[in-house]
Amino acid sequence: MPETRKAIIIGAGPAGLAAALRLHQQTNIKCTVYELRSSPTTLGGAIGIQPNGLRLLHRLDVLDAAVSRGYGGRNLTMHSLQGHVVGSMDHVGWARGKTGFGYLRIKRRDLQEVLLEEVEKVGIPVRFGKKLVKIDDRVDEVSVVFEDGDTDSADLLLGCDGIHSFVRRTHIDPTQMAEYSGLSGIMSIVPAETVSSEVMDQISGLEATLTEEGMMALNPCTASKDELFWFFTKEVPLPESGDSRDGWEVHGKEEVQGFKDMLLDVLKNAQGDWGNMLKKIVSSTSVVKFYPIYRLPLGKAWSKGRCVLVGDAAHAMSPHAGQGVSMALEDVFLLSRLLKDETRPLCDVFEKYDAIRRPRVNEIFKMATENGEMRKKSTSWGLWFKEMKVSVGLNISWLLGLDLKGARQGHLVYDIDKVEL
Repeated sequence: MPETRKAIIIGAGPAGLAAALRLHQQTNIKCTVYELRSSPTTLGGAIGIQPNGLRLLHRLDVLDAAVSRGYGGRNLTMHSLQGHVVGSMDHVGWARGKTGFGYLRIKRRDLQEVLLEEVEKVGIPVRFGKKLVKIDDRVDEVSVVFEDGDTDSADLLLGCDGIHSFVRRTHIDPTQMAEYSGLSGIMSIVPAETVSSEVMDQISGLEATLTEEGMMALNPCTASKDELFWFFTKEVPLPESGDSRDGWEVHGKEEVQGFKDMLLDVLKNAQGDWGNMLKKIVSSTSVVKFYPIYRLPLGKAWSKGRCVLVGDAAHAMSPHAGQGVSMALEDVFLLSRLLKDETRPLCDVFEKYDAIRRPRVNEIFKMATENGEMRKKSTSWGLWFKEMKVSVGLNISWLLGLDLKGARQGHLVYDIDKVEL
């Protein structure tokens, strides 16, 4: 029998847990996952997963569990502040026909719990409350030290610890710092009973509204549609403190009211049932999450010695392409394929990983950046131009059947397992 190898995984978010599961499925590598937080909690709101990511969740044997918790509406509908529909389309319809997988909006906490349940089922240990303080990367092994004095060693280490990765900042590339995109998100999850049943019946996916200050959108995030995830993205100067946390929850009554007053002012001219519904949702919100959107510069190192970065730790991008989790899943599936051959040197594994993943990451990074332009501040004429652009684009797509021919959906049918190694 081949000798069992060992991997240390830093980070118990979707990237780390998926990496542990895929390595368990595909290799003889035994994993231990270490997480900084003391429990599986997250401030991530609700995330969208598209066909290329859902296909990989299926291969991890967790898709059915995820679907039972999330919402699968596939339409993208743009509303105006005047209350009419600018345009609508099934934004994954062609890709669904090609792959068999559609779209899922799921609370990040629920996705993490689904992955944790599967990790526990197959016996992979996850250690919470473990703050990494030292990495010793040697020729024959990599070892780690945690703040509580515990240590561990392995054949390789996967840094799945997010955009502000300790593994990246202290070992792989200390010069690679996250940069602020200029955009921030304000978000919350509210009970669907906040709005009328008539309005809920109109919701068939992601419902977005452009304003002069940015874009507001909402989406059910549970299978029963009993909860709505809403978010507002706008240009915000980086706070003077330079706070670079992934995001934080605002609980203070006055601070929450400040965010709500700002949004209500943005929506003050919103008309019709839709505009009134948006105002009602904001007014009824009791907890707000504030999320400065950071990203990592392209072209930096993803590995060093026996350590490699995965997901946001390697290539965090703006969320406006809806591909964050899917990019991490593609990373771990490729690494697992490469590591399946135990005779392949790690340096060769990491070099191939970089060569295959970087063009794909660069493509999606560019798409996310371009999509973010729609969220930037504009004049009243600028808003009119954006709405006209969206309307013409969606209506021409519908008239010519471009959405049925795969327009802007080619990246959704990508299959990392079909890429030649």
